[in-house]
This record gives sequence, C-alpha cells and structure tokens, in this order.
Amino acid sequence: MNIFRKKDVSRDRTGMRRHLRLLDLILLGIGAMVGTGIFTITGTAAATLAGPALVVSIIISALCVSISAFFYAEFASRIPANGGAYSYLYAVFGEFPAWIAGWLTIMEFMTAVSSVASGWASYLKGLLNGFGLSMPRALNGTFNPQAGTYVDLLPILVLVFVTGVVLLNSKAALRFNSALVVLKFSALALFIFVGIFFIKPENWSHFAPFGFGKLYGGNVGIMAGASLMFFAFLGFESISMAVDEIKEPQKNVPRGIVLSLSIVTVLYILVTLVLTGIVHYSKLDVADAVAFALRSAGLSWVANYVSVVAILTLITVCISMTYALSRMIYSIARDGLLPKSFRKLTATSRVPKNATVLVGIAAAVCAGIFPLASIASFLNICTLAYLVMLALAILKLRKEHGAPGPGEFKTPLVPVLPILSIVVCLSFMTQYSLSTWLAFGVALLIGVGIYFGYGYRHSEENQ
Repeated sequence: MNIFRKKDVSRDRTGMRRHLRLLDLILLGIGAMVGTGIFTITGTAAATLAGPALVVSIIISALCVSISAFFYAEFASRIPANGGAYSYLYAVFGEFPAWIAGWLTIMEFMTAVSSVASGWASYLKGLLNGFGLSMPRALNGTFNPQAGTYVDLLPILVLVFVTGVVLLNSKAALRFNSALVVLKFSALALFIFVGIFFIKPENWSHFAPFGFGKLYGGNVGIMAGASLMFFAFLGFESISMAVDEIKEPQKNVPRGIVLSLSIVTVLYILVTLVLTGIVHYSKLDVADAVAFALRSAGLSWVANYVSVVAILTLITVCISMTYALSRMIYSIARDGLLPKSFRKLTATSRVPKNATVLVGIAAAVCAGIFPLASIASFLNICTLAYLVMLALAILKLRKEHGAPGPGEFKTPLVPVLPILSIVVCLSFMTQYSLSTWLAFGVALLIGVGIYFGYGYRHSEENQ
C-alpha cells in the first residue's frame, strides 16, 4: 500500500471553460472574505477577547494569512492545477496528505458557508425585529430544545437560493457576485465616512483591557482575538480553486490573491477603528455589530441601509465559497477519492452539478443546527491545520525543485517565512477550547476513514 504516491496534477485537463480575468478573481476573493467576519464576529471579538486592541489582532491575523497567501501564490504559478492546497500537496507529498488537506478544506468551506448564512440570518432578524416581526420560536434558532428552538430556518432558505445561483454558468454566477460585492463596499464605506464623525476617543482609552494574551493556550487578549479574527480572512484561497476557469492562471492567480487580501486588510482596520470608537467595546457582543453601532449613534437610517445591504451581500460570501468548494470536490472526485457522480458536469454550462448540490445540502444542515461561535472556531482550526501542511510543502518544493523560474511567483525569505507560519498557526490552534479540538479530531478520523474505506481503492492512481 503506497499512500504517498504522487501525481503530476498540472497536466490535468478538464472540460471547464477559461473565462475569468484578474478583476473577476479580485472580486471573487473579496466576496469570499468580506462577510460575517466584519459584519458580525468583529463585535463579539472586541467585547469578549481584545477590546479596541482588536485592530492589532486584525493586523496579526492579516500578517499570518499573508504569509500563507504567498505560499498559495507560488504554488499557483508553479503548479497551476484546480483544487488549491489539495492539488499542491498531491504533487509534493503524495495522495494521503493531499486527501487530508482536501478534507480539511472541505470542512473549512462547508462550515464557512454555514457561518455566513447564520450571520445573514442574524441581520435579517435584527431588521425584522425593528418592525415588530419575528419567526416562530421553533424555527428561529439552532437546536436547543430547552430554549424551544429546533432549527434555524432562514439560513437554510438562503443556502437553497445560493445553490441555485451557483448552478448557473460560472460567468453568470460571478457577475451576480461582483455586483453584490460593489454594493457591500458601499455600505462599509458609508459606515466609515459617516461613523468617523461620531467617534468618541474615550472609547479607546482602555485600549487593551484583556492584555496581549498568551502565545500558546490563551483564552482572552490580543492573540486570542487574532485567532478568532483569522476567520475574517478565510476565503482568499478560493481563487486558487478555480484555476481551470482562469485566463493565464500562472500570472492572474498570485495577483488576485495578493490584491484582494491587501484591500480587505485595509478595510477591516478602518471598520474596526470606527466601530470601537463609536461604541464602548463592552457593548458590542451583538449579532449585527456594525448596524448596532450606527443605531447607538442615532443613525437609524444608515443602520437600516447597512442591514439591508448586509442581508443582500452576505450572500456573496456564500456564493464565492460554494463556487470554490464545489470545484474542490470536483477535483477530488476526478482523482477517484470521492464518488464519480461528483465529477459530472452539466451539458450546457459545464458546472459540477452534484458537487454543488452536496455543498448546499451539507452547509444548510450545519447552519440550521449548529451555533455560529462553534462553527467559526471549528473552521479556523481546520484551516490552520492544513496551512501548516502547506508551509511544510513549500519547504519540500524548494528543496526538491529549487527556486521558481522566470515569470513564476517567488515567496520571499524561504525557509524563514514557512517556519514562522508554522509557529504562528500552531499558536492560534492552542487558543481554542477542548470541545473544538474534539470536533476537529472526530472530523479528522472521519476523513481518514473515508480515504481508507473508499478513496485508496478507487483512486485513479490505483487503476
């Protein structure tokens, strides 16, 4: 049994159409990143973990993500294959490590879609409550019989809609996504430009109430805030999962990743500064933090606009990530590690139909049953685990194949940056609770079981 057999994934060819340009990729990356992390999680993180110093947490998270983005960019230029980290590890480490990375990515994106759908529902509920409307209790929250809630219906409904959009041809889906990204930016820009006049500097006076925290095993502080806000940047890797549909992927994928991440980092810093300046951090533990801050300043009309836009545009994250994940599952199924039905493309639009439907159903179940905080921590730890694997892979790639050639993206300061990335990712992972680690362990065992129970025997490399 050779579970480390390698494959030249860059030679793979699919029936997908290459039509995505650099601007499409930037908007895809921004659409995937700017969502629940900025509209919802920011307030919770400021109130419970870092206070106004959350802006420092964001910078630390951005630096950590940027390092990993360099790895993605180099791999995308040297191994232009669909499937992101899964394909890169298949070429460097072999099949089983690639499957683990692919499985963790599936967990990340599936739960990310779920979390965004939950954030979307929170904003809609906040808007409806303003008009005295609400959902029936049984359908208004995740599974908690003691509180009288059994399923959160609104996130499920939005994911049905998103699945339908992604089943359209890729160009149509991403055009819709791009329009909503522009709308989302208008709301956050309005929040920054209007909110800046209502900042109270005294709200920043106790800048770091929880301190810096611990590098390993901390529960509160700037580092704990960084480990949670890491969630806000997830999605940049979605660009690398659509290589088969990108024009000049070796050039455009690295550019798309770096540019989208840079734009989002600046946006997050500005929004967080304004948010914690308008409202004292202790009051921000709410589901619709941005809208809440505006209402607190007496700007109800702006708050309602932001809520409406958030309701409309959080869908972009669901679209971007559902789009990316369906391509990931398609790539894995094409290699035989998942059932063949998931590599079927529609006859006209050339979209992986069954893979898309699977993503929609699984995400809807998670969003309807599990609370947002649990989902965010779980997807973070899954992501950090495979980013450690990616850092190790870049070290092995350089050792075996040397530095990138002319026209290929080059990660600076190798091996320093990969080693630093591993240290930081492991530091973030230790910030999570035992329950999160148990969920991670169970998911990992399920993934291992699928590989040895199905994947190894049906692998194309076994034929």
